[in-house]
Amino acid sequence: MTKARIFHARVDEFWRKGQKYNYLNEGQSVGNIEWQEIQPDAKHNWMTEGMHDDYATFLPIGTKEARQGKSLNPETIFKLFSTGLMTGRDAIVYDFNRDHLLKRIEQFCDEYNGEVSRYQQKGKPKDIDSFLKYDRIKWSRNLKRDLQNDKLITVNESNLRIGAYRPFTKQHLYFADSIVDELGKNKNFFPTIGTEKENRLICITSPGSEKPFVAILSNNIPDLHLSSPGTGAQGFPFYTYDEDGTNRRENITDWALEKFRAEYADESITKWDIFYYVYAVLHHPFYRERYAANLKRELPRIPFAPDFRAFAEAGARLADIHVNYERQPEYPLERIENPEARLDWRVLKMRLGKDRSHIIYNDFLTLARVPTEAFEYRLGNRSALDWVIDQYRVTTDKRSGITNDPNRPDDPQYIVRLVAQVITVSLETVRLVQSLPDMGISTA
Repeated sequence: MTKARIFHARVDEFWRKGQKYNYLNEGQSVGNIEWQEIQPDAKHNWMTEGMHDDYATFLPIGTKEARQGKSLNPETIFKLFSTGLMTGRDAIVYDFNRDHLLKRIEQFCDEYNGEVSRYQQKGKPKDIDSFLKYDRIKWSRNLKRDLQNDKLITVNESNLRIGAYRPFTKQHLYFADSIVDELGKNKNFFPTIGTEKENRLICITSPGSEKPFVAILSNNIPDLHLSSPGTGAQGFPFYTYDEDGTNRRENITDWALEKFRAEYADESITKWDIFYYVYAVLHHPFYRERYAANLKRELPRIPFAPDFRAFAEAGARLADIHVNYERQPEYPLERIENPEARLDWRVLKMRLGKDRSHIIYNDFLTLARVPTEAFEYRLGNRSALDWVIDQYRVTTDKRSGITNDPNRPDDPQYIVRLVAQVITVSLETVRLVQSLPDMGISTA
């Protein structure tokens, strides 16, 4: 049998559709196209431009075999990991206001259970798509399956949790099967409110994304798009539990602990040290730039840097300010109040000034003297501050008409304070990342 050969051709990535059609029309035949033969690597990747072979020698952060329980002593840093929540209906299960969310969940359950009853009364028609009403409920594959299985949904206030929806944006979340389309393994990561006080989770961009790599740490249930909309996220927790919150287990493997202790000849290294070391490595500018192509193809692999303690300590500090961002000092922004407008802390939609040195908070207030360096801490295509400005606004879901309002009547200056705190976090993150020592990786 003749071994297959692979050929590839590409045009400028910024060409418009018409330019590409013209190129093909001018060629007329595949024989007139300039092809390049591709030699796949050991992992059968065709497009290997920018990838580095030394990446394969680093420790894997996670493997499918370990996650599926196929190995008793998996050779990976983390045993379990999972995608964030795939809700299928964000407008239903998330809200900045707890009471609004609970009322909406009650309404959703009533409407869904009514459809179950109607389905039974109609003799359970086989053509489920023609039977269903789509004006009130966003039907997903799993919810259709539940209806066909006569599953009813009851409301339980204990399912009201806090979700990490977007970077530095928390919302109330109804964390329950059926209403949330896919829970992933998050029931094993944050099964109870109490586990949020002790567990931490590194959330990273899933392989295959065309957006820049992101790593962000949280102690709340992560959304699938925590790193950015349109991009999946994978979560790596320190602890895992049974779904009732019992049987707490460390998720970093004994194999990884042995590897790190042997590499650094240091028996005092703990699994928490490794957790924070990994978080620091994932932020290192050299690592992200050199292995950008590798990170688009597979999960991160973690090298041994010369100075373990420096990375572990920096990672612990990064983790602290990223998890506890609402407790950080406020950056001293200048508050410019409009004397012609009434005192008002309510946000509709913030926006940056053209020179990005000030934030127009509302008609009453402008926040000035925003430091340029604050925009250097980026998560995907946006800075942390850009994320806050984008997410903390009043929105109305086009399909359902549901309005989500981030303003807090009981704490009217929360968003003003949050903006200043995220600037502090951004500046400190930039400082910490820039202070990370050399990774000791040869570029030869």
